[in-house]
Amino acid sequence: MLVLTRKQDEAIQLGEDIEIKVLAIEGDQIKLGIDAPKSVDIYRREIYLDIKEQNNEAANVSSDLLELLKENKE
Repeated sequence: MLVLTRKQDEAIQLGEDIEIKVLAIEGDQIKLGIDAPKSVDIYRREIYLDIKEQNNEAANVSSDLLELLKENKE
């Protein structure tokens, strides 16, 4: 992991298109501003992990349940 030290109003650049700027430091929280193309998905880590878990659960639907759904559809 790369570790950088930044002060308020300083930024880091990721590639050509993504800039992350320290907007404010308040107590134990840091407010970040992210300037990135709309095609880049940006999530809080906990939200990203929750989405990933829900996608995994949806992908692991049992074959019995799928067969039951097919039977009810017909």
